[in-house]
Amino acid sequence: MKKDIHPQNYREVIFVDNTSGKEFLLDSTVETEEKGTYEGKEYPLYRIEISSASHPFYTGIKKNIDTAGRVEKFKARQKAAQSEA
Repeated sequence: MKKDIHPQNYREVIFVDNTSGKEFLLDSTVETEEKGTYEGKEYPLYRIEISSASHPFYTGIKKNIDTAGRVEKFKARQKAAQSEA
């Protein structure tokens, strides 16, 4: 096997779904400064906008998820484009 081809920062990371609040402990190389605790042990923490816990396809529940005002930004761009034309 080749030496030194694997990432050095491969470790367990807590992924937190901002929409549902669900936490997942997975192995990852994602870069993050934030720390969190999972089952009494401290791990690096990474926040995500959507996961299987909040995605309508996996949950079977229709939801409107507007993170960081995406709909408002789109409407503002659309209005600006119409006023220029």
